[in-house]
Amino acid sequence: MNSLQEMYRTIVRDDFPETFSLDFGGAKLVYTRRSWDIGGERRGLRYGENPDQPAALYALTGGNLTLGGIRYKGAGQGLVSALTEEHMIQAGKHPGKTNLTDVDNGIAMLQYLHSRPAAMILKHNNPSGAAWSREGVAEALSRAYGADRVAAFGGAVVVNRPLDKAAAEILAGSYFEVAAAPDFEPGTLAVLQRRKNLRILRIPGLARLEEFAKLPFLDITSLSDGGLVLQKSFVNRIKDPDDFLPASATREGVTLTARSPTREEAEDLFFAWAVETGVTSNSVIFARDGATVAIGTGEQDRVGCVEIAIHKAYAKYVDLLAFRETGLSLYELAAKAGRDAAAGEFLEDAGRRAREAKAGMAGSVLVSDGFFPFRDGVDAALAQGVTAIAQPGGSVNDAEVIAAANEARAAMVFTGQRSFKH
Repeated sequence: MNSLQEMYRTIVRDDFPETFSLDFGGAKLVYTRRSWDIGGERRGLRYGENPDQPAALYALTGGNLTLGGIRYKGAGQGLVSALTEEHMIQAGKHPGKTNLTDVDNGIAMLQYLHSRPAAMILKHNNPSGAAWSREGVAEALSRAYGADRVAAFGGAVVVNRPLDKAAAEILAGSYFEVAAAPDFEPGTLAVLQRRKNLRILRIPGLARLEEFAKLPFLDITSLSDGGLVLQKSFVNRIKDPDDFLPASATREGVTLTARSPTREEAEDLFFAWAVETGVTSNSVIFARDGATVAIGTGEQDRVGCVEIAIHKAYAKYVDLLAFRETGLSLYELAAKAGRDAAAGEFLEDAGRRAREAKAGMAGSVLVSDGFFPFRDGVDAALAQGVTAIAQPGGSVNDAEVIAAANEARAAMVFTGQRSFKH
């Protein structure tokens, strides 16, 4: 193995202290460094964001915080930071920062989706696919994987119900870095442990996420000059589909009101908004029947974010057809098409089918983490067959945006809050 490969396998030594504390206006918060006895050796995090960055995980082990009459999450309420050897069923290549922050962001979204089995697949702290289903966790995982199986490669899987054998077979059938669940049904671990490098985490609190959604945490961001920005963490006000607000705005003395969503549309909007809270801004999500269709992340302009999500939807749709029907990815088939007429013909046919189905976006809903400053992003989504939209509202052009929805006979609701995440 060469040195470049070796750096990804090496656990970087860190010199972080075992404990530190914050005196928060008289309230003392105590943090304890988390490490694990793995293979007879005491080890902390593998490394940080990159292999040359030492890192340490700390759990809040003492103290509680109340600010402005609001109680924050305190000692004894940890999930990822509370992991012990008992919870780390298989360490795999040993977890690093991004493995655990991916799981943590999965939990942050799942806390709003506790009413039915749900699955998140994350890469680089963003969901690549998400779904929930009354049919069970395996169905949810299958649909989350199908939403973007290319990006799912090497991802972290987080579910809110005990992992069953059918779900384990899906996990074992591809390459994932992490599998986290509240528990594992009999026979499941034997399937998962075929993947020796898979980190398998039992997090019992995943079965009680409704409790965790009620309290904020102290969100700390470090600046490059060593300064800190503190904020109360985001708390989703949409706890039920009925919490959406009617989309209404007045322009030149005329009030425009959008159609209210059907119950099915409202449930998809609720699901998508819960997932949206964990997506890097600017972002939008197309969703249908309880699963993401396309996720647009981290764009500077909102219409561009919609356009990128649409582009991804078509690429992922064709790729899924290719993989299911030929066993090859879209990219493998494209490379083969130059020398194989049949491959080229398949891609052409798959593209036609994608256009006919609008890559699964026909009949879908759209959510946006920020308001639409203009109608361009809405028009782009509506052109793909979107039937309902949820967005924060509050733009000076809300009336123009509502008018766009009304022209397409699409529903629109306001969330009454923005969910930016940077």
